[in-house]
This record gives sequence, structure tokens and C-alpha cells, in this order.
Amino acid sequence: MPHTHHQDRLSARQRSILDFANAQSQVLVDPLAEAFDVTPQTIRRDLNQLCELQLLRRIHGGAIAPTSVANMGYTARQRVSSEGKRQIGARAAQMIPDDSSLFINLGTTTEQVAAHLVDHTSMLVITNNINVVTILRDSEGIDLMTAGGRVRREDGGIVGTETEQFFNQFKVDFAIIGVSAIEPDGTLLEYDPREVNVTRAIIANARAVMLVADVSKFKRSAPVRVAPIDALTWVVTDQPPAPEFAECCARNNVEIEVACAAAPL
Repeated sequence: MPHTHHQDRLSARQRSILDFANAQSQVLVDPLAEAFDVTPQTIRRDLNQLCELQLLRRIHGGAIAPTSVANMGYTARQRVSSEGKRQIGARAAQMIPDDSSLFINLGTTTEQVAAHLVDHTSMLVITNNINVVTILRDSEGIDLMTAGGRVRREDGGIVGTETEQFFNQFKVDFAIIGVSAIEPDGTLLEYDPREVNVTRAIIANARAVMLVADVSKFKRSAPVRVAPIDALTWVVTDQPPAPEFAECCARNNVEIEVACAAAPL
């Protein structure tokens, strides 16, 4: 990224805002103020400083990253490694038995799991992902519940304090989660602090947790820590992961499932 020498002068919050802007292509004052628990004025000062350093460009109500090429929008992310995600979705759905209850959180890969669950029966699915609602709402064998809260325009995710409280009412058999990035030591990372709090509530209220992540997630970084690897039961991915990550999973009793074309779909 350009102007890296300026980044030494940024606060941790400003660096997080910058990472978020680069991931989502734009950031808005009010959601940032809510996410970081500071006043809108504080966020405006942060954004103005980032714009003075030419790291962001100001727009009405927020700022955008100067180059949107690095920032893939939701539809672009849906297309990226879509075959790998489809295989992950098929394998993950096979692992979920009928007559079970599950949470599904945000992400294009978790949506692929939903797409492969349509014919399951006697299932309760609870989600904060509007796209999952669209995929599953016609499935007669699935009882569908959706969380309340603010809808993120860019990807149809429902996040915020109300969403978190909603998930805390339940205890389900499985949580199917996606994250933005995975460190080699297994730390799960995300961009939006509000989303992180919701994902933590989802993990805390499930008996087993399945992370669905294609290989690109192992090559990325994101600023907010979601959970350590031992929060998971399974990782379903599309390619064998690096040895360091595989060892880390083995140490923490996390099973790795590699979905590939050879697996029965």
C-alpha cells in the first residue's frame, strides 16, 4: 500500500479504520462510531487525518479507499474461487445431519453451505445473513429464523448489539461460520468489530463449530481478533492447509476436512 511511512503515525483505531476501508472500499462515520464506541466527531477527525495523508478520500458521511481495485465488493467475492466454495458448501452440508439446529453467519462460503442444505429436513436454521434467508425460505424441511439489527448494505449481513443479544437466546447443535482471515497460528480475524461480537455470540451458543474457509482466507490479514482455533470443532476448506496450521489444528483437536472434486458431492 502507498504511504506506508505515514502509517507509523496512526493510532490503532485509525489503522483498523484503514484496514476496514481497504476491505470494504468505503467506511461510514456512524457505523464506525458505534463499532469503536467513540463519538462521530472522533471518527470524523480520524477520517480527516487519514485523508490528509492521502490514505483515504472523503465522501459524504464517510470515506473511500483511493483505489477500489484492491477492495472487492460482495458480488466480486461471490465469483472469486467460487468452485472451491461450492465444494466446501457441499461437503459441509453432508456433515450436518437432518433433525439438527444450526446458526449460519455471514460470508459467501456459508451461503454455499445454505445452498446445499435446501433438501435437509426437520432442521432449524438461525441466521444473520439475508442471503441465507433468500436461499432457504422456500425449503419446506427447514424452520428459518432471522436475527434483528442493522443491515450492512454491502453484503446483507445483520450486525450490532441487538443481533448479538438475539443469538444469546439460543443453544444450537452446530454453528457454521466464515471469517475474513486466518493466521498461521489459527487465530480467526475479521474487519468489523460489530460482526466480531456477533460471531463470538454464535460460537458461544453452539455445541459444535464448523469454520468454512477457502484457501484465500489463509493468505489475508484483518485487524480484529474473533477467536482462537480451539473454539472450532472442524475446518472445512478446499485445499490442504499449510503444515503449521494443520499442526495447530491437531494440537487443539480440530478436525480438518478438505473438500475437493474427488469427494462425493
